[in-house]
Amino acid sequence: MSVAVAVKRGGAIALATDSVTSFGSLQLPADNLSSTKVVKCGSAWIAGTGWSKYDLILRDYIARSKRVPKLDDEMGIFKFFHALWGDLGKRYSLVNEQADDKDSPFGDLDSSFLIASPKGIFYVASDMSVTAFDNYFAIGSGQDYALGACHALKSSKQTAARLASAAAQAACAYDAYCGGEINVVEVKQKG
Repeated sequence: MSVAVAVKRGGAIALATDSVTSFGSLQLPADNLSSTKVVKCGSAWIAGTGWSKYDLILRDYIARSKRVPKLDDEMGIFKFFHALWGDLGKRYSLVNEQADDKDSPFGDLDSSFLIASPKGIFYVASDMSVTAFDNYFAIGSGQDYALGACHALKSSKQTAARLASAAAQAACAYDAYCGGEINVVEVKQKG
């Protein structure tokens, strides 16, 4: 598990992630591992929590795309993930089509994603529903701590990058499944 936090402020949108990686109960120290939890897609950044294999799938899928997808509104992001879903069964046969809720008519990615794009902050739930946020949002096992930190610090004068980093650090301090160094990427806000 992980934490990813996006914060919009002062003309910038920052996306902070922890760097802990685990294989079951084995947690690897950050100084013995070079990995990132964010994927660049055009002018946007995508962070995922859940199955780390999605990092590889997203990188490959984006590299194979004939044109760079525009991840700047809910419909564009939904179309991107809908197309990805179609390719998961065809190109990435290692992915099961499943849903946590057996009564649900929808598939389940078993991961969620947070997107920082020049047009905003977007959350993609495991069922591929897309939600836009005006100021901040967090995903992952440390989500509650990160959101609490964002709420408590929202009136501070910190930059987007510092606030996102502080929220990720709060998650690392209190959630057993978050940790390591904090990595921050930033995009300039448009519109």
